[in-house]
Amino acid sequence: MSIPLVEDELGRIVYNEAGLVPAVIQERGTGTVLMMAWMNDETLRRSLEEGRTVFWSRSRSEVWRKGDTSGECQWIREAYYDCDGDTLLFVVDQDGQGACHTGNHSCFYRPFGGSFDPED
Repeated sequence: MSIPLVEDELGRIVYNEAGLVPAVIQERGTGTVLMMAWMNDETLRRSLEEGRTVFWSRSRSEVWRKGDTSGECQWIREAYYDCDGDTLLFVVDQDGQGACHTGNHSCFYRPFGGSFDPED
């Protein structure tokens, strides 16, 4: 599912000095935050056009589309930008085991302070 590219909206995005903006990826249905990655203008546009998350890898200095090598594709269902235009949020359907390169469903699986007890 592609999301229309509206130039006025895209013009509101504020990129950092490296030309990047953080993108938070949230799973539709569960609300779980799966991961955070970086996008530039090209990868934001490609993500909206293709309906799949496409990121900029700072470590490899290259474009990468989530799932091309791992099979763990993220299908965009909704896309938002925050009030300042400096953070993106994508609500996705996650294919495969999960989003994290470690094999975990979410990259956010390590709590501070030891194990998490919802009763505390």
